Amino acid sequence: MEEIAEKIHRKSSSSSSSSDSDDDKLSHGHKVPFKSKVYRLFGREKPIHQVLGAGKSADILLWRNKRVSGSVLGGVTAFWFLFEVLDYHLITLICHILILSLSVLFLWSNASNFINNSPPNIPEVVISEKSLLKAGSCLTTEINRAMNVVRTIATGKHLKTFLGAITGLWFVSVLGSCFNFLTLVYVVFLLLYTVPVLYEKYEDKVDAYAEKAMIEMKKQYVILEKKVMAILNKEKKKDH
Repeated sequence: MEEIAEKIHRKSSSSSSSSDSDDDKLSHGHKVPFKSKVYRLFGREKPIHQVLGAGKSADILLWRNKRVSGSVLGGVTAFWFLFEVLDYHLITLICHILILSLSVLFLWSNASNFINNSPPNIPEVVISEKSLLKAGSCLTTEINRAMNVVRTIATGKHLKTFLGAITGLWFVSVLGSCFNFLTLVYVVFLLLYTVPVLYEKYEDKVDAYAEKAMIEMKKQYVILEKKVMAILNKEKKKDH
């Protein structure tokens, strides 16, 4: 009787433990909600660091190394200050830099014989034909891609691409009327240096506002497309 009682106790304890584990799985299953897909700006699925290339350029733009990023920003700012504020000319600057560099190297090479010091080690720079062909191939590919986009817009098949191109060109023309070319390049550089960092910091808030804006833009685009198609249909009927 004692052996039978022990067997019954073991069976009941094992069944209760299995039911408890099933209840835990169900409870955990109810606790974990279903996560819908989060909207990301421009439909990206990777972090902003990987989108920018995940290399040294991405580290500089996202200020991973503040010393290097600050040095680049200071150099570009000094370059803009020389040409825009002080009205320095590019050819003059290049000539002055070459005069200073060649004079220092020439004097150092001749003075090393008198002071028993080693002359400067000037590396030999040779541009290989392969690198030039590769650069030319990449440039040709980009030019062909741009020409293909222009052809697609000119054929009138994609209204969305046409409206995007017109809006972008109009925006650039407005900026060009407000700034000269060098200042415009500097402003673009400052945007590249600030916008990715701020976006990475406030990513969730920006994506939420961008999702609302995209929904509204899609609604307005559908309305505009209907109006344009209605006008085109009326013109076709008049021609017939």
